[in-house]
Amino acid sequence: MKRFLSILLTLLMIAAVFAGCAKTEGNAGGVIKKSGDKFTLGFDQDFPPYGFVGEDGNYTGFDLDLAKEVCQRNGWAFVPQPINWDSKDMELNSGTIDCIWNGFTINGREDDYAWTVPYVNNTQVVVVKADSGINTFADLAGKIVTVQTDSSAQEAIESEDHADLRASLAKLEICAEYNTAFMDLEAGAVDAIAMDEGVAAFQIAGREDTFKILDETLVSEQYGVGFKKENTALRDTVQKTLFEMQKDGTFDRIAEQWGIGNVCLADFVK
Repeated sequence: MKRFLSILLTLLMIAAVFAGCAKTEGNAGGVIKKSGDKFTLGFDQDFPPYGFVGEDGNYTGFDLDLAKEVCQRNGWAFVPQPINWDSKDMELNSGTIDCIWNGFTINGREDDYAWTVPYVNNTQVVVVKADSGINTFADLAGKIVTVQTDSSAQEAIESEDHADLRASLAKLEICAEYNTAFMDLEAGAVDAIAMDEGVAAFQIAGREDTFKILDETLVSEQYGVGFKKENTALRDTVQKTLFEMQKDGTFDRIAEQWGIGNVCLADFVK
């Protein structure tokens, strides 16, 4: 009996080792999704034209349309998940979302995520009221500027490159989302908004008599899709599909539909 138990215990230990090896091999590079699996995209629902709530109450936007096409081609169920932007890392690390895909800046975060190649060239700009008399960064001295929390615009203004600009301001305010920022700007509660060029252009379209974008820019950057660092398998699948969409013209068609073909990279295939 003791001999039998000893053999049985040995066999169980061997099985456990092989099971562990199989599990490690299966998870090498992170999650591998099958047809029918959910693909949950984390996005800021107040970041048009990349992701926002449409007039019909549904989530929409350029990045969401790209992701829906990626899901359709891979047989995944598309799940858009709005998140607080300052909680994006917690959502990603907890597994609540599969990726962060919503005008997500690569620059300065290169080593923090598993990135796709960049697909949008973006700049951080400043928006003011058209009749404000503010035409240059120098005119912002003594003014109140607002930025979205944890945004590239906030990082740019607080960087050493713009130390003089930051020191000249009366105040740098932090807001949760840009709809509120534009209401504050229109009401005169703030004098300017620092923000993404594509978002600014979308927000002021048709309201050029009320708002304008200054010619000077804060910083240039690029957008990508960010996954957990170890989740390279899912990143590679999404990247491969985006390459296919770029080659067959689907990517450019979606970009033109959202009026941002001018900021999208003409050929991001490497």
